[in-house]
Amino acid sequence: MRAFIVDRYGKSDNVLRAGDVPEPVVGEHDVLVQIHAAGVNALDVKIRDGEFKLVLPYRPPFVLGNDVAGVVIRVGGSVRRFKPGDEVYARPDEDRIGTFAELISISEDDLALKPERLTMEEAAAIPLVGLTAWQALVEIAGLREGQKVFIQAGAGGVGTFAIQLAKHLGATVATTTSAANADLVRRLGADVVIDYREDDFETVLRDYDVVLNSLDDETLRKSLRVLKPGGKLVSISGPPDPAFAREPGRPWFLRPVMWVLSRGVRKAARRQQVSYSFLFMRADGKQLGEITSLIDAGAITPVVDRIFPFEATNEAMAYVRTGRAKGKVVVKVR
Repeated sequence: MRAFIVDRYGKSDNVLRAGDVPEPVVGEHDVLVQIHAAGVNALDVKIRDGEFKLVLPYRPPFVLGNDVAGVVIRVGGSVRRFKPGDEVYARPDEDRIGTFAELISISEDDLALKPERLTMEEAAAIPLVGLTAWQALVEIAGLREGQKVFIQAGAGGVGTFAIQLAKHLGATVATTTSAANADLVRRLGADVVIDYREDDFETVLRDYDVVLNSLDDETLRKSLRVLKPGGKLVSISGPPDPAFAREPGRPWFLRPVMWVLSRGVRKAARRQQVSYSFLFMRADGKQLGEITSLIDAGAITPVVDRIFPFEATNEAMAYVRTGRAKGKVVVKVR
């Protein structure tokens, strides 16, 4: 089958090589999916560049890609929830990535039926950012009606989804974006929109319950100061904390490293009487099923900036690297 392969880590926009690889093996609990579309994420760029070699030690050559929408063509002997012909989508487990390809084998537990109201391209834009927002706001932060949440970079992939999810949960939402994207984030539900080029969010926001951080270390530390005592900061951009290092499958030597890397922010959080958590989202078909229900009910709509043909996957990666995408970038495979 055709796929885009990482032969070596590197920051060149032509690192991915189009080539042929064997069809994936389908285990007892696996589902073979014919890929119609694949989302392209900043995570894909960082993996290709080698930024996650310490925690995600993929050995080249490997197929890249973390979002998929497609059709089931075969199931393992123990699979009960899916059958050939089902339209599905997923964020594969971190050990089984490879959606920039024509086929992928995915654990039944990581898969969900595709929202009926979405095209394949729209569905492929959802899993990674949707699960990230769900695990940050629902699972970790426990965001609820009447609370205030600050979601950074509201026009990005995670931001556009998280704003809609937070509004569905009944929260007041503040976000940062450029003036050019202010109308977009307001349409998605943002109540307070801060032009990051003109204003410092730290001088505008006060007594927030939750912050979803996706930017740099300076922004992270400023975000701690907009929380009220007892507030929660969830970061998807680091630094990883000791709890992350203790997750099953992480190498033992990460524990002292993560403890040192996150010591400063954890100490600052204690001074502010708030909590700090790092999130590296995980595959979860059950949560994705909850997200499907929200989408089919009209509570959340994907935001897709551009759709590239499969043969232009490197160009799609280059566009994501610019940081200018509004919502998600997708590759149409079939």
